[in-house]
Amino acid sequence: MLVRDAMSTVVLTIGPAHTLRQAAALMSARRVGAAVVHDPDAGGIGILTERDILDSVGLGQDPDTEHAHAHTTTDVVFATPSWSLEEAAHAMAHGGFRHLIVLDRGEPAGIVSVRDLIRCWVTDLPGARPQPRHATV
Repeated sequence: MLVRDAMSTVVLTIGPAHTLRQAAALMSARRVGAAVVHDPDAGGIGILTERDILDSVGLGQDPDTEHAHAHTTTDVVFATPSWSLEEAAHAMAHGGFRHLIVLDRGEPAGIVSVRDLIRCWVTDLPGARPQPRHATV
């Protein structure tokens, strides 16, 4: 099975000026754990995760004044749709993260999470029933 079979193809994309509260509200409404941050002025594509927001709040920072650009990971490992799920799992385990942005021809084509990988592997087991996937926006 390949990343293209597991990834969500509609991805939450935010700008660097979004506050952490705005990002958290959008992520919560769409039931996703990460947002792609598109910032052409700072090198292109990054990722903001629920962990980044949690770390900021844990430090006592104000989510209404902290902006996504200050908490975005820009040193991102990208997957391609043709990666195997094993390659994606290895990248996540080796890098210590739970989400991979999937690029196709240099553009975001989707996002794949650990949950997506598990869902695919569990439904591949004999007797397992497919689970519904939540689309992201």
